[in-house]
Amino acid sequence: MPAFEYEALDTSGKTRRGVLSADSQRHARRELRGLNMTPIKLSTPRSSARFQTIGSRDPRIKASQLVVVTRQLSALIGAGTPLEEALNAVAVQSEKGHARTRLLAVRERVMEGWRFADALGEDKKSFPALYRAVIAAGEASGDLAGVLDRLAGMLEKNRAIKNKAIASLIYPAALAVIAGCVVTALMIFVVPKIIEQFNAFGEELPLLTKIVVGISDWTVQYGVYALLFLILAGVAGWRALKEPSIKLAFDRFLLRIPVFGRLMRAVDGARFARTLATLFSGGAPLLDSIVGAQRTMSNSYIRDRLNKTVTMVGEGASLAASLKRANALPPMLVHMVAAGERAGALSELLDKAAVQLEEEFDTATTVALRLLEPAIIVAMGGAVLVIVLSILLPILRLNTLAAV
Repeated sequence: MPAFEYEALDTSGKTRRGVLSADSQRHARRELRGLNMTPIKLSTPRSSARFQTIGSRDPRIKASQLVVVTRQLSALIGAGTPLEEALNAVAVQSEKGHARTRLLAVRERVMEGWRFADALGEDKKSFPALYRAVIAAGEASGDLAGVLDRLAGMLEKNRAIKNKAIASLIYPAALAVIAGCVVTALMIFVVPKIIEQFNAFGEELPLLTKIVVGISDWTVQYGVYALLFLILAGVAGWRALKEPSIKLAFDRFLLRIPVFGRLMRAVDGARFARTLATLFSGGAPLLDSIVGAQRTMSNSYIRDRLNKTVTMVGEGASLAASLKRANALPPMLVHMVAAGERAGALSELLDKAAVQLEEEFDTATTVALRLLEPAIIVAMGGAVLVIVLSILLPILRLNTLAAV
């Protein structure tokens, strides 16, 4: 049954817009009148070539919207609603026009006889490869509703970890920037003016004052060049990280940083465990599930090391032994995988491992932030104290000479 976008007037004279399904425009107009609405405009959105007409600049379905769509599809399909009707219902109630258009495009392919995963593959901007792989596994196992529910949970957890990591850095970063700006302003605008007054007396300045004056002079003369150099270095570093070999070496270096490296392993380990559990419990073969989970790794060095795991499992080795040989993920995850293989409950123990690793990340970041924020404040206070002392010491010396 085709879908139609409509614009109509309700009984109060307000304009209503939406999407409805009907056999023809004639039936669609009749249905609108049955809802006490007067049709103004009725059209088939992008018709059968919808995917081909979606431009590269058209907004994709965002991650937050994708979670909601997945959860709604899971509920509708679990209640016995056919897939095409579920897609239409979710599209109709979508508040975003671009999301509605893309979902209706998927529905149209499904009605043409396409598998759900293949229909999603026509819109790779909105539906990532991992998402489509989980859907394909759910279709193969016959439990699409259950797999969609697990997929929505996985997407929510991954977004929560990412958002927490970003949110955790916002306040310390803002605090550090403000502190840097305050100290820089003091060195450029305040210190030179005050030191001019001291130079008029011809007295030798204390060592601390000389050091601060030297830093101030350097900042005034070369500060702009230093800032430009840092910006250019940042841009060059960002471009260099696009080279796989440089990115690999840099990510390996990050893992060796105390505390930070451990947190990175914990985050990627949790993501790997949850994705692997979702794929494997959805009916995907273990090897395909490992490959799918490997793609979600943010650290390229961990992703590269997991190639050894894929190779060993393909040759018949156990997953736990392969992960231990790769030496890329936290040891606790390897032990949980080994226990899951022995007990025949790999998915359940992978979920538990993901929860434990996420809790470890939450605890560590909370403690680190509680230490980082006062450390920045103390550092700023120390810098201001040094500047104030460099100004007070000449004043005290002049007062002493005047008293003599």
